[in-house]
Amino acid sequence: MIEVGTAIPSHEFEINRTLLKQYADASGDQNPIHQDEAFAKSVGLPDVIAHGMLTMALAGKYISDWAGGPQNVKEFSARFTKPVIVPAGKSVDLTVSATVLEVTTTGVRLEISATSQGVKVLGMAKAFVVQGV
Repeated sequence: MIEVGTAIPSHEFEINRTLLKQYADASGDQNPIHQDEAFAKSVGLPDVIAHGMLTMALAGKYISDWAGGPQNVKEFSARFTKPVIVPAGKSVDLTVSATVLEVTTTGVRLEISATSQGVKVLGMAKAFVVQGV
């Protein structure tokens, strides 16, 4: 039974430079901060960073999978708080979890947590999914 305070099991996504390249090609976002380490550092970043919308998409996939499909996700919002830093030759985690904030007759409101390397990367992340999950 789903009730307020229920913790939804977390999921860890793996993000690496190969995924960043694939996302850049698919989305058309070829901003060099997502692929060129020297450029990223030249603009004050610690290293290449993941696309914010990739981070958001993975969190959305987590919600959608739990809800039984995208048709059951009625709202999803978040703010970017920190970038996901992706060093060359390494994979980093994006760990997403959720807690039930509210249960109504029509659905469930979730508070989403998204971290990478223990750092919170999404803030004020919430979703509403239709009942029946």
